[in-house]
Amino acid sequence: MRAVLLTGHGGLEKLEYREDVPTPEPAEGEVLIAVGAAGINNTDIWTREGAYGTEDDPAAASGWRRGNTMRFPRIQGADIVGRIVGAGGSVNESRIGERVIVDNALYDGGEERLLDSGLIGSDRDGGFAEYVAVPAENAHTIESHLSDAELATFPTAYVTSLRMLNRARVSAGETVLVTGASGGVGSGLVQFARLRGARVIALVGSGKEDQARTLGPESVIARDTSNLPAAVAKVAGGRPIDVVADVVGGDVFADLLNVLRPMGRYVSAGAIAGPMVRLDLRTLYLKQLELIGSTMGTHEEFASLVEHIASGKIKPLLARTYPLSDIRQAQRDFTHKTFFGKLVLIPNRSSGPSYAELRAD
Repeated sequence: MRAVLLTGHGGLEKLEYREDVPTPEPAEGEVLIAVGAAGINNTDIWTREGAYGTEDDPAAASGWRRGNTMRFPRIQGADIVGRIVGAGGSVNESRIGERVIVDNALYDGGEERLLDSGLIGSDRDGGFAEYVAVPAENAHTIESHLSDAELATFPTAYVTSLRMLNRARVSAGETVLVTGASGGVGSGLVQFARLRGARVIALVGSGKEDQARTLGPESVIARDTSNLPAAVAKVAGGRPIDVVADVVGGDVFADLLNVLRPMGRYVSAGAIAGPMVRLDLRTLYLKQLELIGSTMGTHEEFASLVEHIASGKIKPLLARTYPLSDIRQAQRDFTHKTFFGKLVLIPNRSSGPSYAELRAD
């Protein structure tokens, strides 16, 4: 099959597009999916670069499971949409033909096991390929009029945003400041917070304000505004900021804590502007703030996401698609952050026999 192999930590040269990669066989309890589309996430970039570091050495090369050595070559791609074309042992073959969207979290048991979860595309091969094998329970049937590319904008970004709001206990009537609102997680945060009845202030890169307004936030602020606390206070109209939902980090971190009300909550699931921040502990303890970390989402939260997609209450933000063979350009564009929404890869399809035809032979 055609696939992209990540051959090690490093630059774009570590991504090798190949046309001779063995098609996986679904093992016991697995299904084989013909990939229709696969979304790109910041995790793909940071994993390739080995940018997650370790607790002892923030500069150490590491995949997203800090300190755990990745096995190369690896097929990345955590956001997978497609159709089931094969079933391993113990999986009912009636599932063949189902259109599915994949929960990329790999763990068993309750929510506490999420901390030890693996990730499809990091701990086992993912969707940057024509075919991928995944545990059958991770492949959720999806009924939607949306295209595969549109559906592929949801999995990682939106389940992450849903968990962030759950972790921060966001409720109706509260005011939430969302950073990075033009990206995948940020756009999910805006939509899910509004569905909860919260008032949303969206922080976006300059030039993306009008696009952000289409998501329905109460106010939009450009990230490069000269005095962020003053700008937030102005649009909030005297209302306190109850929650900051942040995926940006970097230099704006201190301002984000400053705008929070006493006993407010700050929740983070990313640091695209830089993971190292300055914290004045006096701000933390004198305002009795709550700092909350959040990663991925539980199986239950993913099931909830699928229900929201099927209901049509959340909308995809598909910025652009690329053929899988153009993955280097797609990741280059991703890092430039000039787009609004998500970038998605479409597998280059072989003109040869299908997987089902090969199996029949």
